[in-house]
Amino acid sequence: MIKFIDVTKVYDNSTLALKNINLTIKKGDFAFLVGSSGAGKSTIIKMIFKEIDPTHGNLILNDTDVTNLNKKQIPFYRRKIGVIFQDFKLIPTLNVYENVSFALRVIGASTKDIKKKVPMALSLVGLSDKFKSFPNQLSGGEQQRVSIARAIVNDPDILIADEPTGNLDPETAIEIMDTLDNVNKNGTTILMATHAKDIVDSMRKRVIAIDNGIIIRDEIRGTYDYEY
Repeated sequence: MIKFIDVTKVYDNSTLALKNINLTIKKGDFAFLVGSSGAGKSTIIKMIFKEIDPTHGNLILNDTDVTNLNKKQIPFYRRKIGVIFQDFKLIPTLNVYENVSFALRVIGASTKDIKKKVPMALSLVGLSDKFKSFPNQLSGGEQQRVSIARAIVNDPDILIADEPTGNLDPETAIEIMDTLDNVNKNGTTILMATHAKDIVDSMRKRVIAIDNGIIIRDEIRGTYDYEY
């Protein structure tokens, strides 16, 4: 599904962010991207979302060479990707149903599709009874589940989660990870950048560790740190 081929990224002609990255994430994978701040995790995520381009190398999503897309093609490409943020990014003046449906309205989905897909997404994240609530009436965990519903409502090929539990207490973080696990079991590919060692170690999913722009470890059912 996603393939990095000899990808290097240099910022401002001096700062090396990624060096000769070769990485494949297959359909249905759930992979954690781990590493210290500045290791290169955000660069990988921004590259997948086409915010930045490689300095050298190629990025392929399905059969699309992302590095060769022009500006007009980028919005259509991004429809294949769902994104979950640490700070939720919900629209405070819209209720839960409206926040989730907004992701469909901006791409011109029909009213029929919206009425079908939004309840399905809310059901998957366990918020069917909260569809009339506004963000300020929800807990942090509930707000994050709304953002997950918004990210998956358009049936994306891949879901990118950037520190989605960073602002949540440990118990709520576990609930969010259970939700993401269910989303993955329904067929959505997930790549999650995180510093949450306890979550990575407990879930035993694929772990891709990056350090100074180089992948130093890629293992199935891995842990945050090396096991000796």
